[in-house]
Amino acid sequence: MAKRTRRATQARRRGDSRGPEVILDVVFEDGLLFLSLRNIGVRPAVNVSVRFDRPIVGLEGEREISALPLFTDLEFLAPGREIRTFLDRSASYFGRGQPERIAATIRYRDTAGRRHAAVIHHDLGIYREIGYVRRIAE
Repeated sequence: MAKRTRRATQARRRGDSRGPEVILDVVFEDGLLFLSLRNIGVRPAVNVSVRFDRPIVGLEGEREISALPLFTDLEFLAPGREIRTFLDRSASYFGRGQPERIAATIRYRDTAGRRHAAVIHHDLGIYREIGYVRRIAE
């Protein structure tokens, strides 16, 4: 086995791919919900797409957030880069009976053209009962 291939295999076993690693996270801040698409890897990700297991409607019921171009057609995501989008106020989201459990399939390529995919599950229901203080803008 070539030295380079052996190192790559050992790195994969350690969980250190040294490539892109794209995740979708849910961020809760002061009663507001955000979706965060982030490359936590050390290399760029290209042709990034996220497919949700069900439509996610936010902005007071006005917009299907899961259909945004951010999730359907992101050409490039630099290493360490995060793109956040506002989902909804938590009271509005849960008051409209939006899904609490969601699954997102993330597909992307590294710059060498290798395909990557991951499925991330979130339970937004954990945010339903969290107390928060609404801040008044100064």
